[in-house]
Amino acid sequence: MRLLIVGAGATGGYFGGRLIQAGRDVTFMVRPDRMIALRARGLEIVSPHGNEMLTPHIVASGQVDGYYEVVLVAVKAFALEQAMSDFNGAVGPETTILPVLNGMKHMEVLAARFGRASVGGCVCIVTTMLDDAGRIVQLADHQSLAYGEMNGAASTRMSEIDAFMRCGRFDAHLSSDIAREMWEKWLLLASLAGMTCLMRGSIGDIQAAAGGADFACRFVDEVLSVVRAIGRQPSSAFVATARSVLTAKGSTLTASMYRDLQQGRPIEADQIIGDLVARAEAARLPVPLLRTAFTHLSVYEKRARSRP
Repeated sequence: MRLLIVGAGATGGYFGGRLIQAGRDVTFMVRPDRMIALRARGLEIVSPHGNEMLTPHIVASGQVDGYYEVVLVAVKAFALEQAMSDFNGAVGPETTILPVLNGMKHMEVLAARFGRASVGGCVCIVTTMLDDAGRIVQLADHQSLAYGEMNGAASTRMSEIDAFMRCGRFDAHLSSDIAREMWEKWLLLASLAGMTCLMRGSIGDIQAAAGGADFACRFVDEVLSVVRAIGRQPSSAFVATARSVLTAKGSTLTASMYRDLQQGRPIEADQIIGDLVARAEAARLPVPLLRTAFTHLSVYEKRARSRP
């Protein structure tokens, strides 16, 4: 099995690097600036699970050497349109596309371009970043990748992907309800991103502020009400864990969107917050906190686009 990973950033680079360590056939498709960096310094992972320096097989965007059995799409949502054109030549009749993007909007975009049958569900849980030297730095212990058919069916292709991914270098599992897991991640991510970006602080900072604990509970409840009404019912265990994580006193947890915002980088406001607001409004669900968070982030995005 050959795997093409579109993007060698903090997420795609991490999982791809671990698969290369296990001897899997992995190729990265990267933009010119990342290609220069990888050729000069290699792919370096700094992690509590062990550091690694690798020399990966890389190809330039839009230049592939035939079809791949699996294409793992690991770009930011705002880069998806260009990425689809770049990896189009890698997608054959038997190719499975696994996107590790946030939210659910990308599933519709990929299905419209490549056909619904070509796209599988996928969820990754990992906290990583690219440092100034271009190294992939893992910030927390968790590192999991789940995948499966969106209708929950067992399939030969997913069994083969499961065998490929189970390399012992991260937690990998074939899910019988990947759609639920994707909605659960959106629940957690929209709450975390909306809260930390709107309040400009960590979960612990919010809890320590006057009215912060009440704000956090109301924000989580609002997002949860939307997911329950228009998405898949999250498990009671997941909801309990999410509440605990998002209201933990003293927690230094922040969203990657918040860290991007602090550094003046592009953010996925529309995909993580805006799309949830749009779906809620279409269902006539009141979401005042989500609307406020999206307006706040839209101001940032408009200002960022106007910079020279």
